Amino acid sequence: RLSLNLPFGLGGIDSEPDEVQEKAAWTLYVELMTRTAVQPLDEEEGLLREVLKSLYSLFELTRNVLRDAGPGVAKGPNSLGPVAIDVLNKGLRPFMAKWHPRLSAYEAKSPEGVSPVEHEHKWGYYQEMRQELEDMQAQMRIYADALAKIAGAK
Repeated sequence: RLSLNLPFGLGGIDSEPDEVQEKAAWTLYVELMTRTAVQPLDEEEGLLREVLKSLYSLFELTRNVLRDAGPGVAKGPNSLGPVAIDVLNKGLRPFMAKWHPRLSAYEAKSPEGVSPVEHEHKWGYYQEMRQELEDMQAQMRIYADALAKIAGAK
């Protein structure tokens, strides 16, 4: 039996993962740990647009993993399926819903001859979004830790 802390104010759960949940958790963990959802992004690295694309891809990835794993990952609220869905809907979705349209509107005003990086750095919300990204990444690391425990990884 595992006691897990969950991100985004979702509290904690006690879980007894089975082989199906372990395998699905491992797949999600590997995908998560290789994305900007949890990996720090230096000030001069990457584009916020690319971060949003990477985060958005977690929705499809999670749906596919849960769908492929079947109903065995959804045996009650303390199982992997409901937790993964809550992380997407209550954690990532609000961040995406706030920043995607704002960044899109700003990107549409990019002057000719200005690089996307340069344009993004001039955005009035650039630092605010980066700070919220860091806060969200800290929460996603909590989720990644929970996935590792469910998967039985050290």
